[in-house]
Amino acid sequence: MAWWGVLSAAIAPALLIGGWTVAAALQPSSFDAMTRTVSSLAALGATDRWVMTAVLAAVGGCDVITGLALRSAATAGRLILVAGGAAGILVAASPEPEGGGSLAHAFWATFGLLAMTAWPLAARRRGDDVPLALRPAVSAWASGVQLALLLWFAAELVAGGGQLGLAERVLGAVQASWPLAVVVTVALAPVPGQQVKVPLDR
Repeated sequence: MAWWGVLSAAIAPALLIGGWTVAAALQPSSFDAMTRTVSSLAALGATDRWVMTAVLAAVGGCDVITGLALRSAATAGRLILVAGGAAGILVAASPEPEGGGSLAHAFWATFGLLAMTAWPLAARRRGDDVPLALRPAVSAWASGVQLALLLWFAAELVAGGGQLGLAERVLGAVQASWPLAVVVTVALAPVPGQQVKVPLDR
């Protein structure tokens, strides 16, 4: 596992969570993170919108880099992760107007969320020497959890529920953290064919 892939995977969740926390703190006191989306922090008219815009673009870039570095994963999964990261950059480049209603923003956000949900399952591999987070059962579990969270977010979005911001932040935190979990198991996995030498007592 290339060191730059480990670094990008570690930066993404810390940057995303820290970024939306700082961006929310810069908003007027009336801003409610429980009900307002992360996108509203980068929307036209938001206070210091550049903070969340830069964070979204940087996190997307980190996902692209991680996907390129994650050679232990199946190619389909890596490509989907890269596509999800690219979509994150395009979300940052397509801010919502005040009050919402940007078709480009909605399209790239939806594409990105779906890609980040699907990539763990597409990245699975079979074999005794496959790192834990890339094994079929674990990959299916990861995509299943993210799908459940995505459905929660979609339900809040459609119904105008009072936990829209919370649902999006939980989903975002999980999706940003899973590449790091995969990278850690890849980095800790033994090299195939490598023999562990046990020193003999003299």
